[in-house]
Amino acid sequence: MKLYYRAYQLILKIGAYFVKWRTPEVISNDDLYVNIEHKLRNFKSVLIITDAQLLKLGLLDDLLNTIDKSSTNYVIYDKTKPNPTSINVEDALHLYIINKCEAIISFGGGSSIDCGKAVAARIARPKKSIEQLRGLLKVRRRIVPFMAIPTTAGTGSETTIAAVITSEKTHEKCVITDLSIVPNLAVLNAEYTTKLPPSLTGSTGMDALTHAVEAYLGNSNTRKTRQYSLKAIKLIYENLQTAYTDGQNLVARENMLYASFFAGQAFTRAYVGNVHAIAHALGGMYNLPHGLANAIVLPKVLRAYGNSCDKKLGEISDYIGLSKVDWTCDNKSRQFILWIERMNSYMNIPTFVKDINVDDIETMSKRACREANPFYPVPVIWNIDQFSKLFTSLLPPNNTES
Repeated sequence: MKLYYRAYQLILKIGAYFVKWRTPEVISNDDLYVNIEHKLRNFKSVLIITDAQLLKLGLLDDLLNTIDKSSTNYVIYDKTKPNPTSINVEDALHLYIINKCEAIISFGGGSSIDCGKAVAARIARPKKSIEQLRGLLKVRRRIVPFMAIPTTAGTGSETTIAAVITSEKTHEKCVITDLSIVPNLAVLNAEYTTKLPPSLTGSTGMDALTHAVEAYLGNSNTRKTRQYSLKAIKLIYENLQTAYTDGQNLVARENMLYASFFAGQAFTRAYVGNVHAIAHALGGMYNLPHGLANAIVLPKVLRAYGNSCDKKLGEISDYIGLSKVDWTCDNKSRQFILWIERMNSYMNIPTFVKDINVDDIETMSKRACREANPFYPVPVIWNIDQFSKLFTSLLPPNNTES
């Protein structure tokens, strides 16, 4: 089976060289709202997908004023859940249709952006359910104009080919992966992230780190994706702690937005790995926020890989200035993992999942194994037993019986 998995991954890697990757046009702080107004004048009506908390905080006010100036009508869907569901997608799609919208704006974290991508996919493929769109290249049609405005620096969803939606039928994560669902436009504005609580700043920052690290470690990386990964990791190394402790620091906030963007560009071409397979299983089963799940799982998976990743983790350690010249690869690797664990501790990210149930481990292990294999070009291919061992390590200290 491992030979089959590696052959499958090699075919995908070779095929990726012939793919015309689309990168969204980026709008940043300079003349931000003038540019947005100009883009929206071509549409009579747009659907805005967000969540109730962002609307309540008033973060959308400037955007809504800008849309009013463009004489474009809008309708707001604000019921997106932290792990968006197939019902969220269908409800937002209904609003889009009955209001005769012509474009989508997703405003929020990765949940709102993924919900927007899934709505766009359903518009392109109206006869297919979310469950039927799950997998690789099931859309293959141009989507409606789509603007993504991230308010967290973590998912990189504004530049990726993937959308993760929880099925209401099975409570599994459905990963829709298609080149056509990359947003046309990404708005990177640090001011939108200043009201994030420290806990969310921390977990989403570690989410971006997970994307960059898994893309770098995977066997499908390229020179370009390695550059994106290293850029992202260095920005996170230099800015995450500042963004966490001083949420109003716009320089650190903007650097984290770009770190998330670069990490997204890396993993959308080089894929992720076992960390994500485990995090998705936890999110589907317990509604655990994805960034938090990645943050908890990342150092455990890196340690479980053993010496197989020492060289690449050592390269990362060298690049960000964490290691010394005379250190061995295994020492450099160990220090990088220790830095991740120190950052998690500093930002009060736990080492276990408090809600995990021993009885669910078998189901989650099967789901994680099915997601990872054969698709993810991980440095070490795991079977169900290895996934089970990792899930067991996530049990709270007083609940470690398997």
